Amino acid sequence: METTDPNAEELLARAFEDDRPRLLRVAYTMTGSLVEAEDCVQEAWLRLRGVDDPASIRELGAWLTTTVSRLALDTLTSARARREKYVGTWLPEPLVETPSADPADRITLDESVSMALLVVLERLSPAERTAFVLHDVFGVPFPEVAEVVGRSPAAVRQLASRARRHVQDGRPRTPATEAEQRELVGAFTAACRNGDLPGLIALLDPDVVIRGDGGGKVRTLQHIERGAARVASMVLAAYARMAGPLDTLPTEVNGAPGLLVRDAGGGLGVMAFTVDAGRITAINIVRNPDKLAMVPDLL
Repeated sequence: METTDPNAEELLARAFEDDRPRLLRVAYTMTGSLVEAEDCVQEAWLRLRGVDDPASIRELGAWLTTTVSRLALDTLTSARARREKYVGTWLPEPLVETPSADPADRITLDESVSMALLVVLERLSPAERTAFVLHDVFGVPFPEVAEVVGRSPAAVRQLASRARRHVQDGRPRTPATEAEQRELVGAFTAACRNGDLPGLIALLDPDVVIRGDGGGKVRTLQHIERGAARVASMVLAAYARMAGPLDTLPTEVNGAPGLLVRDAGGGLGVMAFTVDAGRITAINIVRNPDKLAMVPDLL
């Protein structure tokens, strides 16, 4: 940035920081990685500072959204090849809320960054995911989305429409309230501690899915497993295998009640739950230490 006006630089930096939480949410929802989202937002700031005359940017928010989205799309496209070689199941990096977190320093946790949505978004192509996230989640007009994706507005409408059908099929039909999910997570924890197989099965949807992400670095599920009886048995068996007591802490994971878990060996894990019609339909367990580097030490 050529300007040496300290006031202009300060105003620009302040405007960028005001927009940072939204930009982080855009990049995170597109990539499923907080680390990659931070990189995209930081690169957008560097590019903004490289503009000869930032004052010439008519809509700074739109410019930043487009820039971050392009960077996130590039990141997502290159990440797809790496994820195909990933050991085991790849899950999004979890967002664990610190009780005292400053709203200015954290991504707004709501349905748009729920683990359920992010898992569904992984099934989409990078272009479909970008079209859906920008238009349906953040309200970016199709012509602007088309600039990011490099296709016509009509083509982007089709991308978003296909993505919307996938997302609707994968979302809970009757989502739980926060209180209902908190109660279910508490009952789940109690059933595990008590070795209560019938009680645990009763909390699970008959077609419940459990996924584990260890990245080949720590022990976890090698494949996705389904079915209430099988999942309940596996969870209780894993709990019983733990060497010593298992520390658990109810916390917010991607905007919904979940669990922070630490085993006797010090291994950390984050459990995210999807609830539909009063039962747990999905359990996603992230244990890959690379994805937990930004999780606050609450245990």
